[in-house]
Amino acid sequence: MSKVTKNITVLPGDGIGPEIVAQAQKVLQAVSEKYGVNFEFTEGLIGAAAIDATGEALPADTVTACQQADAVLLGAVGDPKFDNDPNAKVRPEQGLLAIRKALGLFTNIRPIRTFNALLDQAPIKPERLEGADFVIYRELTGGIYFGAKGKEGEDKAYDHCVYERSEIERIAHLAFKAATQRRNKLTLVDKANVLETSRLWRKVVQEMSVEYPSVEVDYLFVDNAAMQVILNPKQFDVVLTENMFGDIISDEASIISGSLGMLPSASVGTGSSLFEPIHGSYPQAAGKNIANPMATILSVAMMLDHLELFDAAEDVRKAVDFALDEGFATEDVNKAAPQSTTAVGDFIAAQIKDTVSA
Repeated sequence: MSKVTKNITVLPGDGIGPEIVAQAQKVLQAVSEKYGVNFEFTEGLIGAAAIDATGEALPADTVTACQQADAVLLGAVGDPKFDNDPNAKVRPEQGLLAIRKALGLFTNIRPIRTFNALLDQAPIKPERLEGADFVIYRELTGGIYFGAKGKEGEDKAYDHCVYERSEIERIAHLAFKAATQRRNKLTLVDKANVLETSRLWRKVVQEMSVEYPSVEVDYLFVDNAAMQVILNPKQFDVVLTENMFGDIISDEASIISGSLGMLPSASVGTGSSLFEPIHGSYPQAAGKNIANPMATILSVAMMLDHLELFDAAEDVRKAVDFALDEGFATEDVNKAAPQSTTAVGDFIAAQIKDTVSA
């Protein structure tokens, strides 16, 4: 019998992106050998690497490859040479916004959970963290990041925040459905005491809640939500919020895991879904073989779930947990005896093929 084939477009990107994506591909190869799935990889350019090669942050052939893929794996985007140049006309991050738009990726999903081996590394008391397990649904293609923006002279600038009911409904349905498969609780994070867009979010979610009677819905202003993520993260199950608030809250929540290098994400919508770690390109570590590949590998687990390879996804998560329990990790997780990026990738891939299947 011929193998099932899945076409994966790989966008290594900038900084540590190529190094961590290479480890994720090792893991996919291990899955291929164990489960008889054939992964065919097509590589594309995005971000600073694309600008350097083509002058564009997202070349047209990259878009085409992503649109034709079963899934997209992204490393990281960003380069300080653009951050430090206020006159740069093209920036790496424009590639991210463009691929989200091109693929209709209107929802970013970020699972937040604790790892027993890392409880002491988070700057929060372990008893507050242990057992924390929630997921953030962030709207990805609307709001202030995509609204009209401009300058009036040298001393005035504006960024408009706009949302339509349809944009809110489509992500809210996904969040409500996720809640029904978890602990039946949904928290909307907004700023409805100040912002008209937030009042629309709250109105739409309140109206939709009758369609999901099993789901308990509560509402938090974003400033209070930011505090509650630290004080009592175990209260959350599914968190739903708009683009900018989600950007901030999800990065804040990353400390719960013990390292930014542990958090995966998925972006889903109307086209091919995209999977990436939430950390940035970490240019200071590029080429040093010290970056943590686990967030990218856990993003692969989310990809495997998306491809309905559920047993393989669970194997990947178990392999990462085993590596952490054994202390086999990079310097951000194990400062006393750090392993290299490639060694961690090799170890996790070996666990999938050998130990996990035993």
